[in-house]
Amino acid sequence: MNTGAERAGQGKDGLGKLMLGALGVVFGDIGTSPLYALRETFIGPHPLPVDEYHIFGIISLIFWTMMMVVTVKYVGIVLRADNRGEGGTIALQALLMRHSHGKRWAPWVVVLGILATALFFGESIITPAISVLSAVEGLTVVEAGLQPLVLPISIGIIVALFLIQAYGTARVGAFFGPITFVYFVTIAVLGTMNIIENPGILFALSPHHAFLFFQSDGLLAFLALSSVVLAVTGAEALYADMGHFGRNPIKLSWMVIVMPALMLTYLGQGALLIVNPEAIRNPFFLMAPEELRLPLVFLATMATVIASQAVISGAFSITRQAVQLGFLPRLRILHTSARTEGQIYIPFINWTLLVLVILLVLGFENSSNLAAAYGISVTGTMFITTCMMGILMVSVWKWNKWLSGFAIGLFLIIDGAYFAANLTKIPEGGWFPLLAGLVAFTLLTTWARGRLLMQHRLKESAMPMEIFIKSASRAATRVPGTAVFMTSTAEGVPHALLHNLKHNKVLHERILILTVIIDEIPFIDTEDRIEVFDLGENFYRMILRYGFMQQPDVPAALKMAENCGPQIKMMDTSFFLARQTLLPSENPGMALWREKLFAWMLRNAESAMEFFKLPTNRVVELGSQVEI
Repeated sequence: MNTGAERAGQGKDGLGKLMLGALGVVFGDIGTSPLYALRETFIGPHPLPVDEYHIFGIISLIFWTMMMVVTVKYVGIVLRADNRGEGGTIALQALLMRHSHGKRWAPWVVVLGILATALFFGESIITPAISVLSAVEGLTVVEAGLQPLVLPISIGIIVALFLIQAYGTARVGAFFGPITFVYFVTIAVLGTMNIIENPGILFALSPHHAFLFFQSDGLLAFLALSSVVLAVTGAEALYADMGHFGRNPIKLSWMVIVMPALMLTYLGQGALLIVNPEAIRNPFFLMAPEELRLPLVFLATMATVIASQAVISGAFSITRQAVQLGFLPRLRILHTSARTEGQIYIPFINWTLLVLVILLVLGFENSSNLAAAYGISVTGTMFITTCMMGILMVSVWKWNKWLSGFAIGLFLIIDGAYFAANLTKIPEGGWFPLLAGLVAFTLLTTWARGRLLMQHRLKESAMPMEIFIKSASRAATRVPGTAVFMTSTAEGVPHALLHNLKHNKVLHERILILTVIIDEIPFIDTEDRIEVFDLGENFYRMILRYGFMQQPDVPAALKMAENCGPQIKMMDTSFFLARQTLLPSENPGMALWREKLFAWMLRNAESAMEFFKLPTNRVVELGSQVEI
């Protein structure tokens, strides 16, 4: 069955065009893994002898990891778990939460979703750093004397990449697919050229070489998993970007273009190493004839910039989803395309990532050192996805419990082994993504908890609407116009309304109590957006619903509103917002340091006026104090 995203996407663009687009956005990260993955298994934190036995064992592991983790797990099973056409761990969490009422696993799903989101931010910092560095290091293969230029050139490319984000990626994105296609064809041809010289390397695809490796060198083989998994970093993007291209274009791109090209490359590197073990210093670039190495460096650099761009865009998208679902405070979100909803730019995230990526490049200095930090966040996210898929298969899809248990158990063993192997890299740099993930997890959970406490306190102190309307309608003077009082809860009297009546002693002719709700589905149709309840005395409660992939636009929604009197005109409408100030409570709902952190996040959140696109000259803010 096709998802909504597939039907919509393929209605506008043909399958071939969608496949080409997916090459640039979805497969950029996993496509650039050959630059460092095989090399790091031999000269990384747990070095191996560069001999035929270990080369066959490692390539067998890489091939079967791709088959089991990417082809079977992600392409075969995970891509089925779409939330109205959208994918990714946040979309999967929202899908599960829609079916979680009264279920014991509901709190665990929230924790797993937040953990996966936190780990993704760690990955967003490392991917641009290792991808660009590993490509630019190809210059040292062309000319060893260029080594001092690697860091400055890498930082220059990274800075340029983040500077162009404000202009949007719509135009640049049109070139992503073709460039990535040329890159995949090139690495496939280079791999084939080396395989022809040593065709015996094809026997490495047999799984028995991986079993023999574990049988004779169990500990070394286990430790090698921490580098082998670098070959499948970016697999989560297949799921996360499903909403952009649809399930079928991603599946076909993987099976027809990406996986064959990647395996030809790894086999070609293996064939080269059997003949020339010294080439382990950079087997990707040394596969090419000497006269083609410099063009290959330029092509690989463009491919890594595209891979980094996809991760940065993913960070913007994940951040917006986290804001909409209440895990982060409102942030300034700019739309860079009038036609495409997903083309967004978040300045705070952009500049934070830039600073952290540069610090990472300067701190680790080369891609081998960075590879030691890479993998923990990726394998952690994969493990979490497997856990959430297990809940989905048994509790929502109602698949056969024995079949589901076998599949999930197998993937948990595989993901668990890779995650455990990567934990050994903590002293060499693996601490960084864990630290980044811990900071992100603390921010996400603190905001979610503080927001929940604040809403509870506001509900507790709220006056029932019926009582207020009866008393206020008799006592207050009505003045012309419409007043919109925005509130986060669809119950009781907003604090801004109470304060306005207390200080100004008047009520507008028409009062709208407006609540914006972000649902656990990606998109809400326009006809389902507005609910209006007539409370009497020209008071109305209005609820606007948006999906977590949509940007709220209150004035646009109000223009379409019906069943609440005459059409709403912006020039006759005033918007009243409450700005809360937090006070220390005698019975705090969370630790004091978390209260202070929440208060800081609240102070620095984007104003509701900007976030909901309210007209600046029609907004009145009234302060209120809340104890949490």
